[in-house]
Amino acid sequence: MSGVAQFAGEDEDYCFEQIEQLLSYMPQNNLEEPPRLSTGHACNDVDEAIDDLIPDDPNKPYDMRDVVKKLADDGEFFEVHEHWAKNMLVGFARFDGRAAGIVGNNPAHLAGTLDINASDKCARFVRFCDAFNIPVITFMDVPGYLPGTAQEWGGIIRHGAKILYAFAEATVPKITIITRKGYGGAYDVMSSRHIDADLVYAWPTAEIAVMGPDGAIDIIFQKEIEAAKDKKKKRAELVKEYRNKFANPYVAAGLGYIDKVIFPRETRPLICKGLDMLASKRKSRPPKKHGNIPL
Repeated sequence: MSGVAQFAGEDEDYCFEQIEQLLSYMPQNNLEEPPRLSTGHACNDVDEAIDDLIPDDPNKPYDMRDVVKKLADDGEFFEVHEHWAKNMLVGFARFDGRAAGIVGNNPAHLAGTLDINASDKCARFVRFCDAFNIPVITFMDVPGYLPGTAQEWGGIIRHGAKILYAFAEATVPKITIITRKGYGGAYDVMSSRHIDADLVYAWPTAEIAVMGPDGAIDIIFQKEIEAAKDKKKKRAELVKEYRNKFANPYVAAGLGYIDKVIFPRETRPLICKGLDMLASKRKSRPPKKHGNIPL
């Protein structure tokens, strides 16, 4: 619950099983590549039920674990920090036998917002993967940072900046899938193109904007709504217009921030191909002792 321990086991045997499974994703040392195993799961073998996984209502939650399990080899996802900061999902999976670190916002908890604990959880995991040459695949559905004085006084800006630092510092292959919401500064820090993600794909359900349509309309068109005879009808029309014009992935794709808008069933083959393409990625850092992460 405190985030000190990554795993909890019922007994010694289960603990050893977890250790064995964890080590299967890791190289022997930082100079080797992660082990690639034959899983027998073809890249184009896709569960097309994933197309119906995202609810039509953008405010309705779903579990990001379901997305990962439908895409990963044999539906296997080895979760890390399962019981801590549940609004952030981290763990390991394989795609065409290649080990990958998984990072994702989980709308099933706190709507997938970023808070202090989720920021620490994500940043540490990304740096762990980067230390051992493990590619990072990010599943984004983030409406923003969690509001409130408790978060502000606790240093959400300082903690939230750790995610930004970790992703920007990482030199391993980075692939991002935007499943639904990508709002404001939270969109930027979740391995967006702006902080050097190698490949960025968006599902048609993606909404990429400074803020959600409901909040944006109340600010931008406050006078028009107040002057309307039927305020609810006018507001609904403006929300629909804003959503069609801005809260979609096509504007961002037109600006080059997204490589391609894809159907969910296309995700697994593209991840497998992307990992193959990026397997030889090499990126050098500036010569220095170490960076200065915002601790």
